[in-house]
Amino acid sequence: MTEVHYRPESTPSSSDRRRVRALHSLAGVLTRYLLALICAAAFAIPLYWLAISSLKPTSDIFTFPPDWIPLHPDLGNFVRAWRSAPFARYTLNSVITAVVGTAGEVSTACLCAYAFAYLHIPGKRILFGILLGAMMIPGSVTLLPNFLTVSDLGWNNTYAGLIVPGFGSVFVTFLMRQHMLGLPREILEAAELEGAGHLRKLWSVVLPLSRPMLITGGLITFIYKWNEYIWPLVVTNTDDMRTLQIGLVFTQATENGADWGIVMAATAFVAGPMLIAYFVAQRHIVAGVLQGAVK
Repeated sequence: MTEVHYRPESTPSSSDRRRVRALHSLAGVLTRYLLALICAAAFAIPLYWLAISSLKPTSDIFTFPPDWIPLHPDLGNFVRAWRSAPFARYTLNSVITAVVGTAGEVSTACLCAYAFAYLHIPGKRILFGILLGAMMIPGSVTLLPNFLTVSDLGWNNTYAGLIVPGFGSVFVTFLMRQHMLGLPREILEAAELEGAGHLRKLWSVVLPLSRPMLITGGLITFIYKWNEYIWPLVVTNTDDMRTLQIGLVFTQATENGADWGIVMAATAFVAGPMLIAYFVAQRHIVAGVLQGAVK
């Protein structure tokens, strides 16, 4: 009988396997970088177009193919935009509304979050569930009741009417409560043994440990307050109380949509503070998001 000998198939060496794994790893890294580049371009290109359009006359904005680098940049659009409406007053109103509104909203959110996280309240879970249910209600539903309440209080066309109705924030309350539940209880118990009351524990223990989350919630609230349009439009009726968002729309209406260089410059007035605030607080925002993701 003839013996049949089988030769084992050649197997890749360890160096070949390492090369394949390295190629796969490199392909994965390049794919992630490509996706990140596409996402970054989707956000950066409109901002860049806004910036260069604010430096061009209207006749150069709509040229085809578009000029991505202004040949003769001109800052005159910013001067004309600033003079086309009382932007100094609009800016002051937006700063007051956003800063005071953010401070009040974050303060009430921290107090509510501390109560839901640490205080023994009968029916606390039910109350928190009702609070979360309020997040499902569109803002347009509460617009008319808030306006009628503000009108009855005589707060139309005042800072109180602009700011006070927005002091309640379900989102920031939820964000802070979830963070507080993850803090070590031993620190709070040690503060309690030292005789600290609830407000002392909140101010001296909980808030310093919650700094990244505070900055994250504060910036999200500030951006919302700064960009708010419907409520300031409803509750104000004179130029001395209107905000930048309303001023931007009025600038476009004043220019009849013709001088888009001025409109773009006015838009830069509105968008600039938000970009600055984000870049200043970016490190804290990332830390807060990562901390929430880990928990």
